[in-house]
Amino acid sequence: MELRVLGCSGGIGEQLRTTSLLLNSEILIDAGTGLGDLTLQEMSRIRHVFLTHSHLDHVAGLPLLIDSIFDRIETPIVIHGQPATLKAFQDHIFNNVIWPDFGVLPTTDKPVLRYELLKPGESIKLDELTLTMVKVKHVVPAVGYIMHTANHTVAFTGDTTTNDTLWPVLNELEQLDALIVEAAFTNSDLKLSRQAGHYCPSTLAADLKKLKHQPKIYLSHHKPGAEDKIRAECQQEITGFTVDSLHGGQIIQL
Repeated sequence: MELRVLGCSGGIGEQLRTTSLLLNSEILIDAGTGLGDLTLQEMSRIRHVFLTHSHLDHVAGLPLLIDSIFDRIETPIVIHGQPATLKAFQDHIFNNVIWPDFGVLPTTDKPVLRYELLKPGESIKLDELTLTMVKVKHVVPAVGYIMHTANHTVAFTGDTTTNDTLWPVLNELEQLDALIVEAAFTNSDLKLSRQAGHYCPSTLAADLKKLKHQPKIYLSHHKPGAEDKIRAECQQEITGFTVDSLHGGQIIQL
């Protein structure tokens, strides 16, 4: 399993890209602005996109990706997501107002993308890789994904705050090698983090106490300008785990 971090920031700025992970060259987990750093050839290899939720920082790159490669691919890219997320995408992005509806283009019988509904608890097997959707808690319907191979397991929370849906599922796993989890705000913004449906270091540390595994913890989604403070607070608050922040261009191999 190889995960390439295209974007992991909570915003944009110099060298900052929003959330998108490239899995084994053909699968995207979310589709934020980090997609823009791929070559056209790399974009053309993408066959599946798994969305965690409908917020712009996690989907902004997808309309431009589709438009850039629609004439380079032979089979539709499959967009996976829970019903509320895919409906929001169809209603508000690919709606022929904000962007063309590539679900029916270039022709209705040969579109460049198609949608595949997935619900929490359901899994999809793609070659030697299995992806399982798991419910999390955000201000819009949101999920994370667990990625399994025969020998390794990685979980990605997407955007979430304190919840009791993710951790029991993770605890049922035989192993968990790595957990990519968001920490968007500093502890001084505790109230805002709760209102926005995100973790801050103290709330993340409290939830990690629910986890029976001891994976490597990779932090994501830091607000621009607060990265160093968030990372330092997480390292202080979280005990019993190896903790570090993701960075753009990073490759995680298992």
